[in-house]
Amino acid sequence: MAASDFEGFEKRLELHFSGDDPAIEMGGLRQLDFDSLEEVLHAVQCTVVSAVGNQYFDSYVLSESSLFVYPTKIIIKTCGTTQLLKSIRPFIHFACQMGLIVTECRYTRGNYIFPKAQPYPHTSFKEEIIYLQDQLPNHLCYRKASVMPSKFTSHSWHVFSACDKFYPIPIPNDLYTIEICMTDLDRVLARKFFKNPDTTGKQMTEVTGIGEINPTSLICEFAFDPCGYSMNGIDGDRYSTIHVTPEDGFSYASYECVGSIYDDDRDDIVKILKKVVQVFRPGTMSVSTTCSSSSGDVWTRIVKAVEPLGMKRRSCTIDEFPAAGTVVFQTFTSTRK
Repeated sequence: MAASDFEGFEKRLELHFSGDDPAIEMGGLRQLDFDSLEEVLHAVQCTVVSAVGNQYFDSYVLSESSLFVYPTKIIIKTCGTTQLLKSIRPFIHFACQMGLIVTECRYTRGNYIFPKAQPYPHTSFKEEIIYLQDQLPNHLCYRKASVMPSKFTSHSWHVFSACDKFYPIPIPNDLYTIEICMTDLDRVLARKFFKNPDTTGKQMTEVTGIGEINPTSLICEFAFDPCGYSMNGIDGDRYSTIHVTPEDGFSYASYECVGSIYDDDRDDIVKILKKVVQVFRPGTMSVSTTCSSSSGDVWTRIVKAVEPLGMKRRSCTIDEFPAAGTVVFQTFTSTRK
């Protein structure tokens, strides 16, 4: 994964499907065979390097980030110069063969560190939106695209959402997704993500403290040569994922997880975020929270979690999107410098 001037910021695509109950009960999208998955990933220009699954979903660590396959949902995020949006039509095609129809599409990304290195259709957000509009079927007629700004030119949040019906806000959904992008990682901590000849992904998970972020997760990890790290965590029907590009000058790490407003311990997300910041100690960090309006207090808990660790909030932007709900984009900088 890691290479000179490697683009750490990921592109993220989430597709939702619906269909007859028998098709879903038989596994839905999880019935997609590995050859078909490889065909899609070949178009994106990445490969599977590690995989694990449970009764709820399948998780794949990719040569450039991650793929999660649920019966009626696919989440794929890729970094580097991958062409993520070229996965849309193949995924929709294979789902259609299973009797499933796409009902929602969500696309998010931060600011590329090396935008001029990106291939078509990722040369600009405008180009990405034009491409998305062309790839999606007409019945996904409720669409919105927006760039959520911050005080830093290096951090803004690009969001596109499309769905097949109008969803009033608040959306009746208890789940939320948190996407964290971190740059200017602590140099000493970043060195832990460089391989020695005998270093394994599991050893990297342990020595960096990543294994303690959510101790109940089953972790599937991979250490790249000469440096870099990816992991997917599985905890029941929830996933988490981390990707690290540790090279000085363009160091980057991301963390993503899913939570519920009905979790027994509402402070779980606070504990997790504290551990994430302590593992990487970033100079600058952005946090995007996607949830229904009814779970909007999640973003305030994020502030309370990281500010005691020396991360000062610098900006906060809020917007609403079809099907996705409310997106809150916050940026933080370290006060340790």
